[in-house]
Amino acid sequence: MIVESVFTGLLSSAKYFLPVLVLTLIIRSAWFKGVIGEFVINVSAKLMLDRNVYHLMKDVTLTLEDGTTQIDHIIVSRFGVFVVETKNMRGWIFGDVNKKVWTQKIYRHTNTFQNPLHQNCKHLKALETLLGIDPSKLFSVVVFIGDSTFKTKMPENVTEGGGYIRYIKSKKEVVLSEAEVSDVTNRIQQLRLTPGIKTNLHHVASLNQRKAQTTTNCPRCGAETIVRQIKSGERAGRQFRGCINFPKCRGTLAI
Repeated sequence: MIVESVFTGLLSSAKYFLPVLVLTLIIRSAWFKGVIGEFVINVSAKLMLDRNVYHLMKDVTLTLEDGTTQIDHIIVSRFGVFVVETKNMRGWIFGDVNKKVWTQKIYRHTNTFQNPLHQNCKHLKALETLLGIDPSKLFSVVVFIGDSTFKTKMPENVTEGGGYIRYIKSKKEVVLSEAEVSDVTNRIQQLRLTPGIKTNLHHVASLNQRKAQTTTNCPRCGAETIVRQIKSGERAGRQFRGCINFPKCRGTLAI
């Protein structure tokens, strides 16, 4: 009877424990963080930008010659086309406009990630090519969502939270007519792939294929690699690409 009672108690507890565990795992997942980030951007844009002036499009996937590119948000207005890249991260963020990789520090742990300005530059180039729009009318905006703090000086178009709204509103010069705004908005809607799981999976496959064909970044830390030569052993004389952060990082790529 005692064993049965204990077993029954465990089953009863599991009814409450398992849902909490599942909910915790979901909240901590990258997917959920991305959803929250998108939600924050969408809500702030809708509340703080006049819908009659600023036209918001989210999760825009476009087809290019070498695959697809996915843009988090595009805001079209008379003051230009704002291309918004969101990063949901925590910890200290160190970055330099000219560096290929930036650094995230969480206590004693250090991670690197692609410079989001460089990443967004590809999005701007895609719109410039597909729409035939003058690049001076395109503006790159990077928004960090989450518990993160900039530890280096960032340019005005790299912001935290709702700061991107201030940057967008700081552009006062009219560069597009109402007709051009309508045309750009309609053409993006026509060119974009239908949002959904199928499009997202296709985009991920495209990214993986392109990365496998072109990457020369370190597979461990994402930094640049340089050509090195094995100096001893059976493979002496053979070349490979080694991380520039060696010996701190020992990531390599075969040539």
